Amino acid sequence: MSELDRRAFLAALASAAAGFRLSAQGTKAEDQIRVGYAAITWGGNDELAIKEIGDVGFRGIQLRASAFDKWGDRPAELKALLAQHRVSFAVLSSGNLKYQPEDREEQLKLHLSHAAFVRDAGGELLQVIDEKPKGRAVTPDDYARLADMLTTLGERTRAIGVPLVYHHHMNSTGEPPAAIEAIMSNAAASSVGLLFDIAHYQQGGGDPVKAIRQYGKAIAAVHLKDVQAIDAAPGYQWTELGRGRVDVKACVAALRDIGYKGWAIIELDRVVEPGGTPRASAVANRDYARNQLRLTI
Repeated sequence: MSELDRRAFLAALASAAAGFRLSAQGTKAEDQIRVGYAAITWGGNDELAIKEIGDVGFRGIQLRASAFDKWGDRPAELKALLAQHRVSFAVLSSGNLKYQPEDREEQLKLHLSHAAFVRDAGGELLQVIDEKPKGRAVTPDDYARLADMLTTLGERTRAIGVPLVYHHHMNSTGEPPAAIEAIMSNAAASSVGLLFDIAHYQQGGGDPVKAIRQYGKAIAAVHLKDVQAIDAAPGYQWTELGRGRVDVKACVAALRDIGYKGWAIIELDRVVEPGGTPRASAVANRDYARNQLRLTI
């Protein structure tokens, strides 16, 4: 991609992805960042996650495919449970998206069924992470194939009222920054938004603050996350906000600078503190977000 083409691509992304933004008018930019919390820390105990995330004070949640497994044929029950605890269904992690030709139709059907569940349960966004090819290196053809798959899926989920967001991720096709750019440059910005994860982007070799300013309004959702180095494999682990090497404050400042108005989901894959609990980690993350990031929770 030439520098001219690259600039044109970024400009197009910033303009076309506006349809994914869940915006409000007439308030300060920082007040328009809606802060939620991810249920992943509870390891599939989604009922407890909903209760404790609500108790701690968060008003949005990201659920995983375990929620579909439990409430897939009873979305109204999940909707009522969320309402009981005053928690909005912000995002569903739909699982890995296989994008090789032999998987295409089955995968489109699967993830579209998840999108229908999100709609019926009163949710907002559907997230996918790609599943990179096994046993071989990723090639430019994979970027184009994945982008086409994302575009097709995004068109279908948008048609039923659920925007699709692509979550770049470690150990996926979209791990390094150059791969993310290649994928998003080939996907239709009107159908696919970027879920920007500040810790995965940094661990993948990028500068998340610079990337937030680069992608601008193409960012449809955010994961606020931190990462620290460890001696054991794989050499890093996710941790509570402010305890790792991501400049979370600078990332939030950059989001405010670009006028970001969507969900910022705080995510911690698992408890890392000895004797800790998911709830205790949520409290620590809440306090950091309130006191250090000046976010409204």
